[in-house]
Order: sequence, then C-alpha cells, then structure tokens
Amino acid sequence: MLKSRVITALILIPLVIAALFMLPPLPFAIMIVAVCMLAAWEWGQLAGLNSASQRITLAIVCGAALAALYWPIYTSSLPLLAHPVVTGFLLAALGWWCLALLLVLFYPTSARLWKHSYLLRLMFGVLTIIPFFWGMLALRQYGFQENNYTGAWWLLYVMFLVWGADSGAYAFGRLLGKHKLAPKVSPGKTLEGLVGGLATSALIAWLFSLYVPLHISLNTLLICSGLAVLASVLGDLTESMFKREAGIKDSGHLIPGHGGVLDRIDSLTAAVPVFACLVFLVF
Repeated sequence: MLKSRVITALILIPLVIAALFMLPPLPFAIMIVAVCMLAAWEWGQLAGLNSASQRITLAIVCGAALAALYWPIYTSSLPLLAHPVVTGFLLAALGWWCLALLLVLFYPTSARLWKHSYLLRLMFGVLTIIPFFWGMLALRQYGFQENNYTGAWWLLYVMFLVWGADSGAYAFGRLLGKHKLAPKVSPGKTLEGLVGGLATSALIAWLFSLYVPLHISLNTLLICSGLAVLASVLGDLTESMFKREAGIKDSGHLIPGHGGVLDRIDSLTAAVPVFACLVFLVF
C-alpha cells in the first residue's frame, strides 16, 4: 500500500504542477471539469445513489452544468471575479463550510437531519464541488493578463499549504497526539496534530512570501492561510462523516494506493474556495 501511494504521488504531483503552469485557461478549465465530474460520480455513492447509471447521470449533469456556467464567462471580456456567479458560489462556500462545521461538531446527532434525504446529500455535494471549481479557476486566472504564471503560483501555494499542513499534522499527531479532535468522525486526528499542521502552514507561508511573487502582505497571507488550513481539516472531516454514514472506507478506487478522487481532493474542496474568497473578496 505504501509503495503504491509513493509511486502514484511521484507520478501525479509533477503532472499537476505542469498542468498549473503550462495549460491555458480553457484547457485548464476542461481539466477541472473532468476532476469535478469524477468527484460527482463518487459523491453519488455518498448521497445514496447505488446504481452506476444514476451516478453516471450525476457526473454528466455536473459536467454539463459547469460547462454551461463557464462558457459565457470565458467568452466575456470581464475578469472572472467580476461575474456574480463566481463570487456568489465562493461566498456560498463560506456558508456551507460553516454549516458543515456544525454537522461535524454535533455528529452523529446531526446525521438524523440529512442521512435519509437524497436531496440534502446531493445539495451538500453541489456546495462542495461547484465552489471548488470556481475557486480553482479564480486562483489560476488571477493576474493572467499581466503575467500568465501569477495564478499558477497562487494555486501551487494553496496546494503546498494543504499538503504541508496535512503532513505536519500527521507527524505531530504521531509524535505528540493525545487529545482526539473529532473521535466520532475520524478517531485518528488529534488536537496536537492540528496545531502541528497550523505551525507547518505558517512556515510554508513565510517561505513563499520570501521567494515566490504572491504580492500580498505576510500578515494577510498568514490569516488567509490559517483559515484555509482549518477549512481543509474540516473538508477532510466532512467527507469522513459522509463516508461513515454510507458505510464505506474510500470514496472510490481510481487512484492506486490513494482511494478515490474525493479522497485526494477533500481538503482542497474546502481550502481552495475559502482561500480564494478570503483573498479576493474579503481582504
């Protein structure tokens, strides 16, 4: 298992970084649509859609909806963040993850409100996947007219932030972890691990502010980064909560050694839109 995880990571990480810096806006958007369709396919299982035809339909509807929303914006002369559809979904992400925090904090009691409703679980999927799509595009296309790589650095930063915080949380949790963070949702996570992840993210923010052209004050970057890391932990816990209710360990088996697409992007589905919303709309 560990060997396949490492091999897969060594293959995927360079491909992801290359896509960030080399793909123009439209091909990049198409790639993210494909990722979101795979995520929707897997979310269908969390929502209780057990037949393959239902889940395929959900993935197709997701892709068609994202394409229909994106095309008028792509052909418009206005910047991405000037469109109310984009800003609306980014702001909706803040509301959704605040609600998700309550669902996690009061689990399993909170599950009584939604576990028997296909509609609610599908709506939770919409609020997870679509803001993630717009957050990825908003970060990638930021400053694109002046410098094609500005947005790529922003996205790379958020990814390194989440990956680094996750690794820091794992290391600190293994060494010092004693107090469970959310034992009813994910027994392996600890408060000590959370503090270690936040400390690691602060170090990454400081290093990026020194050597990468993000053009943002360190204080603002630290605030946005800290909140994004907290959101990433919440994204992980929320998916774990839905998987626990669905009675499954992994959301899928598409990525060898890593489970499904949702298992790999669960933290990013929260961190990316929250970070984009804080940087672009709040600060």
